[in-house]
Amino acid sequence: ADEGILHASGGGVPPVTKDYCIIYNSNWVSLPKTLDNATFSSLENLTSTVLCSSSEVPSGVMKDKAVVVMRGNCTFLEKARIAQSLGAKMLLIASKSRLSAISDNKTDFEDVTLPVALIRYNDIVDMQLVLGNEVNVTLYAPPLPEFDYSMVVIFLIAVFTVALGGYWSGVAELENLKAVASPGERETRLKKEENVTFTPVTVILFVVICCVMLVLLYFFYKWLVYVIISVFCLASAMSLYNCLAALIGEIPIGQCRVTCCNKTIEVRLIFLAVFCAAAAVVWAVFRNEDRWAWILQDILGVAFCLNFIKTLKMPNFKSCVILLGLLLLYDVFFVFITPFITKNGASIMVEVAAGPFGNSEKLPVVIRVPRLEHSASTLCDLPFSLLGFGDIIVPGLLVAYCRRFDVQTRSSSVYFISCTIAYAVGMVLTFVVLALMKMGQPALLYLVPCTLITSSLVAWKRKEMKKFWKGSSYQV
Repeated sequence: ADEGILHASGGGVPPVTKDYCIIYNSNWVSLPKTLDNATFSSLENLTSTVLCSSSEVPSGVMKDKAVVVMRGNCTFLEKARIAQSLGAKMLLIASKSRLSAISDNKTDFEDVTLPVALIRYNDIVDMQLVLGNEVNVTLYAPPLPEFDYSMVVIFLIAVFTVALGGYWSGVAELENLKAVASPGERETRLKKEENVTFTPVTVILFVVICCVMLVLLYFFYKWLVYVIISVFCLASAMSLYNCLAALIGEIPIGQCRVTCCNKTIEVRLIFLAVFCAAAAVVWAVFRNEDRWAWILQDILGVAFCLNFIKTLKMPNFKSCVILLGLLLLYDVFFVFITPFITKNGASIMVEVAAGPFGNSEKLPVVIRVPRLEHSASTLCDLPFSLLGFGDIIVPGLLVAYCRRFDVQTRSSSVYFISCTIAYAVGMVLTFVVLALMKMGQPALLYLVPCTLITSSLVAWKRKEMKKFWKGSSYQV
């Protein structure tokens, strides 16, 4: 469908303006690319009718006006012919369902030259609430921007999270190695240890669970989405606590303790736990507030990814290859192959990410940044650039393994730095393909080869491939 913008202006001084998404057919009408050449018309709200007959409206009410009616059983062009015969300058058709392409047969309606566009009914209601009853509107279709600078912000967040998660995992590994040398310290360290090690079997099981969960979300989205939101709130609050507690632990002040149930705990950690829980609750309550809730979601999301990368340990490069390889196939299958299977020809991955069947609740498993370039696509599709947590966590586990291997072999961070740079290159490649193809991409398709090939080349060049593949004796 052709996407355009309805620019609405209220009657105040200065006039309040707002843009709304429209769908139109460029074969029927050519819209101006800027507002400079656009002509405004007064809007007449006739959403009480469907305009399938000229007798539905009084004579003269449409004269020289933009008219909005409801979608009915008759075709768009039948409505347009009636509106044109009654003197209307523009016809807007309000739809309560998802906006779809306008594709009626124009052969019998060659005399119809009236601009026709499809608009959301909720936008008409919002227009009246925000702008009042006296509204002037016009239509235009600005060209799509070649590049959206929100991708730069996404890039910086992703590379920062992967690099910091890998570094944190290396710090934990260094503490583990020191604890091995000291029996007393080893006991203390084992009590604090919260890491989970992935084996090839658990890797395969993890991927199977991912597949099952995605399919369940596709079919039972409107119920499971609230389960995912609840799990995210709990997991992100705990992750934010772990990240901030690690920082606070390095500050040698405010260490007073209280005793409860034969256990002592620092007072500052109690306040920290309350703060993290409150942050998750605030996000849950205001998650649909587009103006600022995305900032809180990104903070919680980065903390979740950092904690996941630090906690989940890959024992060797073999497990990394199995995990990243299977998830690459998973990503490609659910993005590119499933459109040939589903009834509506839509990708399961894209449908779940956007909310199947126009569901207003979105899964909070993405980093999102508002698009900085104004376009019809921003209004009609998604006003945010998105990057899934998996595109950070999955390569991040390999980066973390590289960092731990550097610590074990005292290799001056060569594996860690090269793999982080490869991840950054993979992200840039993803954005380039995204800009060229103008459609969502499975980022792992580019991230996985970049990171795996780079890590393999470094290990081969340093003649450490066997050790890198099997992992150290300590981790085994």
